[in-house]
Amino acid sequence: ALTAPARTTVARKAVALQAAGRRDFLGTTGAAAAALAAPLSLVTPPANALDVKRWSQVSLPVSTTLFDIAFDTPEHGYLVGSKGTFLETLDGGKSWKPRVFANLDEEEEVGYRFEKVSFKGGEGWVVGKPSVLLHTTDSGKSWERIPLSPKLPGEPTGVTALGGSKAEMTTSTGAIYTTLNAGRNWKAEVKESIDATLNRVSSSGVSGASYYSGSVGNIKRAADGSYLSVASRGNFYLTWKPGDEFWLPHNRGTPRRITAMGYVGNDASNGVWMTLNGGQMALAGASAATDVEPAFSTVGIDSGGYGILDCDYRTPDEAWAVGGGGTMYYSKDGGKTFKFDGSADKIPGNLYTVKFFGEKTGFALGSDGVLMRYQG
Repeated sequence: ALTAPARTTVARKAVALQAAGRRDFLGTTGAAAAALAAPLSLVTPPANALDVKRWSQVSLPVSTTLFDIAFDTPEHGYLVGSKGTFLETLDGGKSWKPRVFANLDEEEEVGYRFEKVSFKGGEGWVVGKPSVLLHTTDSGKSWERIPLSPKLPGEPTGVTALGGSKAEMTTSTGAIYTTLNAGRNWKAEVKESIDATLNRVSSSGVSGASYYSGSVGNIKRAADGSYLSVASRGNFYLTWKPGDEFWLPHNRGTPRRITAMGYVGNDASNGVWMTLNGGQMALAGASAATDVEPAFSTVGIDSGGYGILDCDYRTPDEAWAVGGGGTMYYSKDGGKTFKFDGSADKIPGNLYTVKFFGEKTGFALGSDGVLMRYQG
């Protein structure tokens, strides 16, 4: 178990930021950026695009890259991103105002890339890079910085608020930690490092295991606490469920590299979706979390070569996918086929994340301060 250093708790009021214009776009690098590259010949949007736009752009006081969004109540939420972006809404996401963490001075905060935010019952968490973990127990009125142990393997990449001082945190090396006392102590849930697991199971035929670089990305959590992650090179993926001592590696079943993955409807029992280089997608059932060689079926989607970076389900039948060039796609058959949606077609930039909070509330986040709001 990791024990955080002693800390000084100081009430830190979040105050309105007057100089929001200091934040500018921070480009994305790595495999996801490569997946965004469009072919030289531009693709004309299909004629079957929706006539009525189901998403509208929300005006924001920043032009940075947006990474995550979370709500404490249906009306109150937070939006985080690069260059210290930290925005608050009090009207369900229709309008947003800049906020700052009083315990981070302006010059220090602008250097942070806040990547994840999570809330439950008035308790919230934010993680970012360089390694930082922030915590609130009063819906964001005040925040405290939680010291991270120097023994923490990798950088924090995700956090999930579980309420009552409980939370889960993931790191870039695939470590999963839980706290029961608001971050004072952390317990390691994964007993074996991914490196050790791959060395032990290398003879099982996991393609690309020998090229493992020591880090994972695209870590997603299902409602039951199951996790999946993608090796940083995109050549295989891993799954873990509560009670397991190690991550289970899986072959991707295709020569194309994995761009992103997630659980169908945020439910591990429903299976997983997977996006691949070249704008392709695939689906697999619940066996994707147990079989080393899972059976994936090809998803029908005409992306024109633009990378698909995220997907989420509004209902069991309706799914939305987003990606490079402001592209959006919708499915009415549970994700088996997707059609083009022109809501963001005229908006410059890429869309990195799509999230639904129930059937009526959804947002797509992108570069250059682009925030799309679902309007049904």
